[in-house]
Amino acid sequence: MNDFLLRKHPRFMGVRGPLLLIVLDGIGLYKNRSEGYPGNALDWARTPTLDRLMVRENLFMRLKAHGTAVGMPSDQDMGNSEVGHNAIGAGRIFEQGAKLVNESLRSRSLFQGETWQKFIGSPEKPGHILEKQHSGNGHAGPAVHLIGLLSDGNVHSHINHLFALIDECDRVGVRKLFVHTLLDGRDVEEVSAERYINQLEAKLSEYRRRGRYYHIASGGGRMVITMDRYEANWEWVRLGWETHVLGQGRLFPDALTAINTYRSERKGVIDQDLPPFVIQAESGGPIGPIRDQDIVLFFNFRGDRAIEISRAFTEKNFDGFQRESMPEVLYAGMMEYDGDLHIPEYYLVDPPAIDRTISEYLVNNDVTQFALAETQKFGHMTYFWNGNNSVKFSEQLETWVEISSDQIPFEYAPQMKAVQVTDALIEALLSHRYKFLRVNYANGDMVGHTGDLAAAVQAVETVDRCLHSILAVSDRLDGTVIITADHGNCDQMLEIDKKTGQVRYDQAGLPMAKTSHTLSPVPFLIHGPDTHLFQVNRTINQPGLANIAATLCLLLGFQPPSLYEPPLIEFRQS
Repeated sequence: MNDFLLRKHPRFMGVRGPLLLIVLDGIGLYKNRSEGYPGNALDWARTPTLDRLMVRENLFMRLKAHGTAVGMPSDQDMGNSEVGHNAIGAGRIFEQGAKLVNESLRSRSLFQGETWQKFIGSPEKPGHILEKQHSGNGHAGPAVHLIGLLSDGNVHSHINHLFALIDECDRVGVRKLFVHTLLDGRDVEEVSAERYINQLEAKLSEYRRRGRYYHIASGGGRMVITMDRYEANWEWVRLGWETHVLGQGRLFPDALTAINTYRSERKGVIDQDLPPFVIQAESGGPIGPIRDQDIVLFFNFRGDRAIEISRAFTEKNFDGFQRESMPEVLYAGMMEYDGDLHIPEYYLVDPPAIDRTISEYLVNNDVTQFALAETQKFGHMTYFWNGNNSVKFSEQLETWVEISSDQIPFEYAPQMKAVQVTDALIEALLSHRYKFLRVNYANGDMVGHTGDLAAAVQAVETVDRCLHSILAVSDRLDGTVIITADHGNCDQMLEIDKKTGQVRYDQAGLPMAKTSHTLSPVPFLIHGPDTHLFQVNRTINQPGLANIAATLCLLLGFQPPSLYEPPLIEFRQS
């Protein structure tokens, strides 16, 4: 028996033409210049298509796309593309990375789990590292290495998670530990690395006073080393490998000296772009290269920028780059970063078990589907949309198309591959092969992360022109178009003082660029020939991204699954 069969809706046969969902990645709704905020790229951009739709369409609303609406611990936590696409595709809210890690630390299930016990263990039952370290004298023997993003941005990682791992290592008796710091400036203030380095150094020096050999070993900006995604730039990962594993690179006595030196040499450089550095030991060489028998824990919980470095540590037939040396280590991630390919084999916290996504329902009801994005967001429209599953539910009913992203800084080409994405989408529409199509425009997010307001304005204008072309074709086909976003970003390109609510300025008197996501709501609107049949569902207390899946079911002529959050629209009262 197929329990994925959906009942036909008794009042509506479904939209007459194709149904298209467009995700404007990183385009939220925030205050404009008349409201006192000058850093909203959407406000500055010329967007006649979006302006017309948001004014004229009766099915327009704002959706919550952050915090508890996408499974994050609190409403002070920004949304991101991974949890956003999870929520849209799954039709309900699952506890996500940061929340899962917080709970596993609170309950200590992380430290009681199989991986921690195998790798570290406890004084009563030593794991690998305790057995090896305690068989030698002093600080001899293998070490624990912690690699990850050093910030409290709570998008890829949180510094408190790192501290909890360090504290437990000390509690159980780990003698030698090194931290390899990836500097943020993207999910937090763009120049804030010193704050986190100071916090970390205070923690490590406390344990050094107790006789531990706990040190920062290496680091660098997250957009320079280690944290590539979707195989867009393996050179970053290779450079991270040389820095963390081999200890090759420019030597400094400590991390603060490295950061201050780079800031003086490269005026205006922000944290995410800082070059790599290696900390020098008293002997003159690198203080903490990774060697045979060491333990390596990658403490980021988010998967997209953790997969490639995990592969470099774990794959015997690895071909991402030439590894000069391959130490035999035990490697684990904070979480399983790819649930389908099981990367990595060992992880500390079980990921959310997301099932019954809308794609699986539609496949089981013979709905043809088309998914499209450029490389930077292709995984979001496939893997994350499908509940952290990288395999199609049906080769016959699903088509996925990836447009290769540029490999240059996005502020230099803010149009990215939007035109090519649009061409591919129009071709798919005109093929008449697909009833449901979904597409992601990456511009608002990727250019928003650069902190370049002028470039972000161009990015938004590019997307608006693409929307105009798409609507012209969809209208001819009697198509229905839904436009939304997964989180905000380019709607706030200037930092805001949390106390005053005003734009923050640096020491030179210039407004400080904001490179992180936002807490802004995102737009949701429906355009098409059947919209007159519906009205906004006012019974939903706080509409969010998880309500979209049921809305898609309704527009396709199905009764949504009972486990889904309710649809955002309802039939007009007669």
